[in-house]
Amino acid sequence: MNRLSAILPSGQVLVDVDASSKKRVFEHAGLLFENQHAIARATVTDNLFARERLGSTGLGHGVAIPHGRIKGLKNPLAAVIRLSQPIPFDAPDDEPVNLLIFLLVPEAATQRHLEILSEIAELLSDRDLRERLKTETEAKTVHDLIERWQPLKSVA
Repeated sequence: MNRLSAILPSGQVLVDVDASSKKRVFEHAGLLFENQHAIARATVTDNLFARERLGSTGLGHGVAIPHGRIKGLKNPLAAVIRLSQPIPFDAPDDEPVNLLIFLLVPEAATQRHLEILSEIAELLSDRDLRERLKTETEAKTVHDLIERWQPLKSVA
């Protein structure tokens, strides 16, 4: 099991979401975390935008990892939202984004938070997997692809 799949329930993978802007997709994520984890949607969206003001979380190749620190959160949470149409995201390659992996972490984030982000970036750097995640029609299949993925073992 990888770090992302450990914090990503299958019910938090959505495909073909209709959102026309970064604001709308962040609101959609806020609603998802509110419904699934009782975190106020405004708290989620405010924290995602606060992080985004520091620099775009768009990685390029049509993917982004919006993330934020949430006061009172005990453990990291994740969600995957794939949009029906790509949106502008100020990514380094200027490519619009249609696959977003959201990560919420406790306010006093630790090394674990950085490890999760690093692992998500590694997962998204696998071109074949990234393309399947961006085109697969079933949310369950997207979740299964993430769950089966294994990071490269670091030599420590």
